[in-house]
Amino acid sequence: MHKVEPQVFLIGETRIIEEGLQAYLDYLGIPDWVSDAPTDSEKIIEVMGRLCYRSFQPGMNRNITKIRERNSDYLANILNVKHGSVIEHPVTNFIFTDVSRVFTHELVRHRAGVAISQESLRFVRLEDLGQWLPAVIRESPEAIEIFGTTFRHLEGLQIKLAELFRLDDEGVPFTVKKEITSAMRRIAPIGLATTIGWSANPRALRWTLEMRTHPTAEEEIRLVFGKVGEIVRRRYPHLFGDFEVTTEKGLPWYQPKNSKV
Repeated sequence: MHKVEPQVFLIGETRIIEEGLQAYLDYLGIPDWVSDAPTDSEKIIEVMGRLCYRSFQPGMNRNITKIRERNSDYLANILNVKHGSVIEHPVTNFIFTDVSRVFTHELVRHRAGVAISQESLRFVRLEDLGQWLPAVIRESPEAIEIFGTTFRHLEGLQIKLAELFRLDDEGVPFTVKKEITSAMRRIAPIGLATTIGWSANPRALRWTLEMRTHPTAEEEIRLVFGKVGEIVRRRYPHLFGDFEVTTEKGLPWYQPKNSKV
């Protein structure tokens, strides 16, 4: 058994194909149009929004005589009027490591606009369980000991079962290992550390960030999405800059000016 701390990694994001976008701008007759967006994610939202109203520049749509030229102003208006479908186009890709199955069971309840890939305990042998303890447990030496004793005991049972079924003997087929490993996980603690890949469009991410950093949310998911919030506010300022951050119960609470866009 070993102690862990949940970690958040942003590993991917939407990238614009510049030659494709330029071909579209040439088709529209505005080859010199440019955006000051700080990221491709914010730029693609601007492009998708402007095509809805032909608002790349004045004169393209006679109903529009004035446009918001800066990406920051354009996206701020998108959020304010809750044109949420436009911000579904980009995707951000995260990996959450050393999170518990408690966390992942909470996370997978968010399904719209997300993709999920989780470490499979049908395939992964549990030999050295990682453990993160909530504050209420960390504050009690007796509770820490109970948790530690329980994890060490369950970890030992995993090792004994692997020995019982001779999983490491030469020639044991992988299909047999998978079947037995799958059965063994049924006595694994729900608090064991695991890994999950989570991808979301900004509309889904904004809502999840708002909900899962709320003081009434579970502590571990508040911790993880506090780290997510720190990343996205810094990297995508025009998409997440309307979030105000306060501290409640020792963890950040992200509250948007524009809720449920």
